[in-house]
Amino acid sequence: MRTVTSLPYAVREDENVWIPISDGVRLAARIWRPVGSDDDPVPAVLEFIPYRKRDLTAVRDSIHHPYMAGHGYACVRVDIRGTGDSEGVLTDEYLERELRDAEEILAWLAAQPWSNGRAGMMGISWGGFNALQVAARRPPGLGAIAALCFSDDRYADDVHYMGGCLLSDNLSWASTMFAYTSCPPDPAIVGDRWRDMWHERLEHSGLWLANWLRHQRRDEFWQHASISENYSDVQCPVLAVSGWADGYSNAVFRVLANLRAPTMGLIGPWSHKYPHLGEPGPAIGFLQELVRWWDHWLKGAANGVMDEPRLRIYMQETVPPSTAYQQRPGRWVGERSWPSPRIPIRRYPLERNRIAAEGERVPREELTVESPLSVGQFAGKWCSYNAPPDLPYDQREEDGGSLVFDSDILDRRCEVLGSPVVRLVLAVTDPEAMVAVRLSDVAPDGRATRVTYGLLNLTHRTDHEMPRRLEPGQRYDVRVTLNGMAHAFPPGHRVRLSVSTSYWPLAWPPPRPVRLALYTGACFLELPVRPIKAPDEPSVTPFGEPEGTPPLPTTLLKSGEQGWTVSRDLVTYKSALHVVKDLGVVRIDDIDMQIERRVTETYGWTGDDFTSVYGDVQWRMGFVRDDWEVSTETRTKLTSTETDFHLHAQLDAYERDNRVYSRNWSIVIPRDHL
Repeated sequence: MRTVTSLPYAVREDENVWIPISDGVRLAARIWRPVGSDDDPVPAVLEFIPYRKRDLTAVRDSIHHPYMAGHGYACVRVDIRGTGDSEGVLTDEYLERELRDAEEILAWLAAQPWSNGRAGMMGISWGGFNALQVAARRPPGLGAIAALCFSDDRYADDVHYMGGCLLSDNLSWASTMFAYTSCPPDPAIVGDRWRDMWHERLEHSGLWLANWLRHQRRDEFWQHASISENYSDVQCPVLAVSGWADGYSNAVFRVLANLRAPTMGLIGPWSHKYPHLGEPGPAIGFLQELVRWWDHWLKGAANGVMDEPRLRIYMQETVPPSTAYQQRPGRWVGERSWPSPRIPIRRYPLERNRIAAEGERVPREELTVESPLSVGQFAGKWCSYNAPPDLPYDQREEDGGSLVFDSDILDRRCEVLGSPVVRLVLAVTDPEAMVAVRLSDVAPDGRATRVTYGLLNLTHRTDHEMPRRLEPGQRYDVRVTLNGMAHAFPPGHRVRLSVSTSYWPLAWPPPRPVRLALYTGACFLELPVRPIKAPDEPSVTPFGEPEGTPPLPTTLLKSGEQGWTVSRDLVTYKSALHVVKDLGVVRIDDIDMQIERRVTETYGWTGDDFTSVYGDVQWRMGFVRDDWEVSTETRTKLTSTETDFHLHAQLDAYERDNRVYSRNWSIVIPRDHL
């Protein structure tokens, strides 16, 4: 990434500014703005997230907020209440209180002498979510947003559930926030109150996972702050961004299809990262894109930003299977609208071991599968962070426990853009069952690279609000929508469709093993096949080189480690996936703060005992400066029986070696059609 030190505007930074909220809580903000903004007010851009502006996101923030400030914006990075240096307690994500706080922040910004009253909101992940959610509330002065790696539907397409199946990332993410909300504010900012604020968080932030597990269907809990409930609520312009390795690319397609406000979509090859820091590459000059976006919508500049295709996506070329990529080969393509009238849906019948040609008649027969729990051990994470390497590996071992359908060898290039759909007529042997469907690119040497997949809890076959158990042996016609994709299958390769009855540990398995029967002659793969080099294809303006302002200086004091290990004991039949993400010890030099972060995750099982599965996540967070030394250790373990989830958690907090807080949880939550 190119480091930029000369910008159109000189920038001043206010390291901490208190923003008062109507209930008496003060929120901590870091503000970068043009030096001359006191006399020549500018628009504001808000990023409102819980990840600690002073330390944990300080380096990232230093790359993009001063950059935008240097182009004429007041960039405001605020810690959500109960996190970082902000007062109060955070007890869950996207609460009504959080969204009201955002509205009050925007009103406060509009009242500042350096603000001209116009504002934007931006953010990745949490910040992308609440930017869209706040936009739906239409606060005065909010002129546009940029939402990255977000969802418009908190139940159907977030870290918690997928197709009505419980994701293991639900446990992983809950454990992350369990660790983050247990951290204290910085005494250098809040003074002697830091210990009281810390203990208030330790006592009251709570165990979010228990709440998320109590809502296993799409109820009012998830409908809150899901803008899919009423897309027309959003009336300001939206820049929607994600990556193919991220968990949130589907939302870009949906907002383009459903929002009536001006909306632009951008999907690259990246994991859960800003595109100017994008991995896998190529990263792009995203900050330049952001400045153009804000210039047009907040300053009225006629800069042609809306002349680009409405959807710009990275068409990925074939690659061998790998858990990480430095770069993904491909090219940028565009569509003027979404859904695109240029992309027809091709319908391919399924027969034994084969994806037949369009319109081909296939024999009618019953095919059965009962997948072992090992199917899914090479699935990677639902949402990739590309560290440690967490993308899906070679699917051939997964295919051994699946029904597999291969196309004939392709004699020409086939580009797919959009969400494939698989239509299945099936029967199962148990009232509760799931189906996992994977689409892979199979090379001539047999290696299989997963390009997309979909999950469906079959009790959710008609909707997620009112699941219904199945009648064993009865035939059902179901539709499984796979994640959106942009992939080019080359000549000489095959398209493979794989169907399994479990996909652990990416998704929690059903209560019991299930045998599934498919009935050919009524099962189809529907692919959105994009025309290649069509004369009406819109052109995409090349992106600039990634650039940003100089990152805050840091010093690595202790190296970390990363690991992603699958193990299997053939004596006890115990298997496990072990994940280690240790960031070592890093000092932020300008505040002389040492930070330690380490997490280990274990997802285990024994043989084909579906009640043996468990997830165990352990975090350690530490902060040191001079004689101030604090740390927290959290552990969250989830197991299940055929009827219940069992959640055990513990939280310990330390000042130096003295434990100053300890709490344990043991909670039983009934399974609800899951």
